[in-house]
Amino acid sequence: MTTLERFEQGDIRALSRIISYVENEEEGYLDLLSRLYRKPRHAVRIGLTGPPGAGKSTLVDGISRMLLQSGNDVSVVAVDPTSPFTGGALLGDRVRFKEETTGGKHYFRSMASRGSSGGLSRATDNASLVLDAFGFDYTLIETVGVGQVELDIVNNCDLVVVILVPESGDAVQTLKAGLTEIADVFVVNKSDRPGADRVVADLESMLALRNQLKTHPNAQKSQSIPVLDTDAVRGKNLDSLVEKFTNMIQDKKNSGEFDTRRREQMKRKVSEILQQRLFAETLQKIASKGEIDNVVERILAGEADPYSSAEKLFETVNLAQRPC
Repeated sequence: MTTLERFEQGDIRALSRIISYVENEEEGYLDLLSRLYRKPRHAVRIGLTGPPGAGKSTLVDGISRMLLQSGNDVSVVAVDPTSPFTGGALLGDRVRFKEETTGGKHYFRSMASRGSSGGLSRATDNASLVLDAFGFDYTLIETVGVGQVELDIVNNCDLVVVILVPESGDAVQTLKAGLTEIADVFVVNKSDRPGADRVVADLESMLALRNQLKTHPNAQKSQSIPVLDTDAVRGKNLDSLVEKFTNMIQDKKNSGEFDTRRREQMKRKVSEILQQRLFAETLQKIASKGEIDNVVERILAGEADPYSSAEKLFETVNLAQRPC
C-alpha cells in the first residue's frame, strides 16, 4: 500500500510524511497538491497572531481542547522562526501542548518559517491543504510572533484572532502594527495582570472611533470586531472565545463573506504563482547572458543608474519574447 493510499485511509504517519514531502518541495509535490485540490474542502482555518510572549501556544492548546471535546477533529500548525545565521529553527511550541486529548482526532505540526517575513512558513498554505484533504474540521495556525509584519495570515485563514497582553502597549501601538486591518477578533490574554482592563477599553474605544470615520474602508468591519479578555493558563473565557468565533464563521458562511474571502485568497495565490514564475524566468534569461554584471559595473563607474538600467533589461527580455 502506498503512502498516499494510507493517507486516504486516515493513517496519521502517512499524513506526516506527505506534509514533509510537500514542505520540502520534493519531486512531484506539485502533482500531489493538484490532486488534493480536487478533493472536497471543508476545514475552517483559524489564524492566531500576536507579539512574542502573548501566550499564543497556550491559547491554541486550550482552544484545541474545547473543539475536541465538542467532537471536532483539530489540527495545529505552529510556525517557528528560522535563524538567519544558522538556518536552523527550534521547533519548541510542542512543549506547551499537553499530550492527553479527548473527543475528536488531534494532530500537531511544527514548521520553520525558512526565511519568510510574513509570520508564516511558505509551505503553511500547502500543509493546510493536506490537513484539509485528510478530513480535519479545524486547522489552527499559530504564527511566528514577530509583531508588525505578520500579515500573510490574512491570505491563509478564514478568521484571524489577534492576541495582545497588558504589556503590548496602547491603542496607538496597535494601530501602528496594522493589527486592526487584519483582526476579526481581539483577545487580551493574561488578563490577570495589571492593565488588562485598560487595554480592553483602549481597543474598544479605538474601534468605536473608527466606526465614526465613515470614510474608513474597514468602518463596517470594526462594528463587528469583538474584544475578549482571557487567561489561557486558567482557561478563563476560552469557552466564550470558541463560541464567538464559531458563530462568526457561521455568520460569514450565511452572508457569503466566507466564500468571498476564499475566492480572494485563491486569486492572490494564483497571482503569486504567476509572479514567482515570471520573475524566475526573467531573471534567469538576464543572468545567463551576464548582463546584470555588466550593468552593475557601469552603475558603479557612474555611467548609468539602477532605474533606467533595470528598465532597459526588462525591455530587452520583453522584446525577445514577442513573436516575430
